[in-house]
Amino acid sequence: MELLQLHYFYEVAKNLHVTKTAELLHVAQPALTQGIRRLEKELGVKLFCKNGRNIALTDHGEFLKYKLAPILQTIDEIPEQLQEISNSRKKTLRVNVLAASTMITDALIHYQQEHENIRFQVVQNAEDINADITIYTIEKFLPPLKSHDKFMVFTEHIFIAVPNTENFRSIKEVKLNELKDEKFISLAGSRNLRVICDRFCMQAGFIPKIVFESDSTAAVQNLIAAGLGIGFWPHYTWGRSEMDKILLLPIKEPDCRRDIVIQLTSKMETDQNEAEAFFDYLCSYLEKQKKKAV
Repeated sequence: MELLQLHYFYEVAKNLHVTKTAELLHVAQPALTQGIRRLEKELGVKLFCKNGRNIALTDHGEFLKYKLAPILQTIDEIPEQLQEISNSRKKTLRVNVLAASTMITDALIHYQQEHENIRFQVVQNAEDINADITIYTIEKFLPPLKSHDKFMVFTEHIFIAVPNTENFRSIKEVKLNELKDEKFISLAGSRNLRVICDRFCMQAGFIPKIVFESDSTAAVQNLIAAGLGIGFWPHYTWGRSEMDKILLLPIKEPDCRRDIVIQLTSKMETDQNEAEAFFDYLCSYLEKQKKKAV
């Protein structure tokens, strides 16, 4: 059975008038009649019978009409459903967050509040090169750049966060090796920032005494604020929470900083306008956070 034949039959079955149906379908009446006859021959049953000057459905025709109704309706809905899927994919942005996750999460939340038609798919996978936007540090990860990719680099100083106590308040800046005997609270070893800060300590000639480590940025911040140890604190991507309980001391030696890269990947299957709009917003958001921290 051909779909066109079934469609011809169903329309004639609804109208019970061949000429009228041919006009509605914009086909020649002989083509419509021949299509239905071929269908009857293939099925081996009559689908229409004479009813005076008009036509009527046979029992077989009534059964076929009943069975075809939901099938043809489903087929008619397919183009619209495919378009909805296509539009949904165009409005879904895949963001690979490999650095500054706390700040990027806040930016995502703020952006989506004003753009409800955008859906984000957030991942943290150093092997994923298919994201629309990737945020990473040069020290840890460098995805391949295509000729049409856009990127921005933000340099961020890393401070030492210490409890806001009497013995630290008189200190204006520190050399990292002066802290070799202090207790450190740190992010877990798999996190990008931990890798960078461990390298700073190696440059200063010591291995930090880690008394607590966690995947949670908030946990590290809260424990430093509670006076249980000191830790590295990115100047603006970690925000300014608990600052009444914490002092941020500049590190004089070595030069402690990291480069955060926001990269927009050109992809044909994604609505590039949406990706570029969020890329521009994210760059602007980082700039604002940087100015607030000064």
